[in-house]
Amino acid sequence: MKINVIAVGKLKEKYWTDAIAEYKKRISRYADFEIIELAQGRNLEEEGKEILKKLSGYVIVTDIGGKMLTSEEYAKIFADKLTNGISEFCIVIGSSEGLCDKVKERADLKMSFGKVTYPHQLMRVIIAEQTYRAMAINNNITYHK
Repeated sequence: MKINVIAVGKLKEKYWTDAIAEYKKRISRYADFEIIELAQGRNLEEEGKEILKKLSGYVIVTDIGGKMLTSEEYAKIFADKLTNGISEFCIVIGSSEGLCDKVKERADLKMSFGKVTYPHQLMRVIIAEQTYRAMAINNNITYHK
């Protein structure tokens, strides 16, 4: 399984990169997990063109107006798609301005992590943690409890 997190902007702080590295190490038992950083564009459409070039497989975009899922429901997406022959996933985090409509339209799932706004750097860590949690759920690892 291949999971790419497509994110606009660059992580600079060591505590964020350390957290991502830890979850990437944990996820590596189950999947190839990469974060692809894209430069911030002049506008959402410019960023969207670059994001669209990177997308393949099953695409999840983070969107405050998207569907809220439990950890178990998030895990089920991976399990169900793998069963149906889909082994590549892209999870998109836009810039602080959000995502252009073309990227949202390309999404197979718009996923919300609640009605609050998180810093984009933290969102990467949250996605990495929830992805590891999904792998733990699907592999009956006690981490989830």
